Amino acid sequence: MGIAIAVANQKGGVGKTTTCINLAAALAEQKKRVLLIDMDPQGNSTSGFGIEKKELSLTVYDLLVGKVNDAGQALIHARPRLDLLPANIDLVGAELELVNMHPREHQLRILISPLRDRYDYIVIDCPPSLGLLTVNALTAADAVLIPVQAEYYALEGLMLLMTTLGLVRKSSNPNLRLAGVFITMFDTRTQLSKQVRDEVEWYFRNDFLKTVIPRNVRLSEAPSHGATIFEYDKRSKGASSYRLLARELTKRLESQAWINGKLGQI
Repeated sequence: MGIAIAVANQKGGVGKTTTCINLAAALAEQKKRVLLIDMDPQGNSTSGFGIEKKELSLTVYDLLVGKVNDAGQALIHARPRLDLLPANIDLVGAELELVNMHPREHQLRILISPLRDRYDYIVIDCPPSLGLLTVNALTAADAVLIPVQAEYYALEGLMLLMTTLGLVRKSSNPNLRLAGVFITMFDTRTQLSKQVRDEVEWYFRNDFLKTVIPRNVRLSEAPSHGATIFEYDKRSKGASSYRLLARELTKRLESQAWINGKLGQI
């Protein structure tokens, strides 16, 4: 059964969607079978693969609100070994419609349950908020991966997210664990980036991932071409970093320590 990873941070602009697209692509490059679920109404993980959001006939919204019951009908084969459950602006309405559904926090978990045996990894792109869409993603996930931007207010938002994760564990997903925390948009020229990295590493200790994602123009440019960083510039620092992140993450999640529950406690 595939490991479901929610990539979450309620703070926008931390490289969350960039991580989802390129981590999923890096895992597929490692011969893993991957499903990427776009749970962000902006649909950037969808357009990042060159898919026209306005032309979609079925999205994750239709699944969440019960218009379609078979998640397989909405799947798009985005790349070799990589499938996508797409999203567009319609997903905004799901936040309201989920309020009256029961159990409202478990809708995504129920929907993807029949798909889990098809994949080694399921990556879920959460919106930059802590509403019902994010709670659904965290309830469906086995673990949460947290990108942290190397900037002054990073730790403040991180503490709020950790509180939310604790509440989700208590209310709807007692098995949720921490896949890891890692630094994005790291600038080697600034002392601030190094300070933030050191503070996050000290706080999370065993759950801090050593791979750092640098500030990289090629990473920023790739989505506008509907391409992953490996398609756009496979020799860039961004591509190298996401390959390293995928290797570090899979080594952690497939280790005996993780399987035995010794890592990732929230």
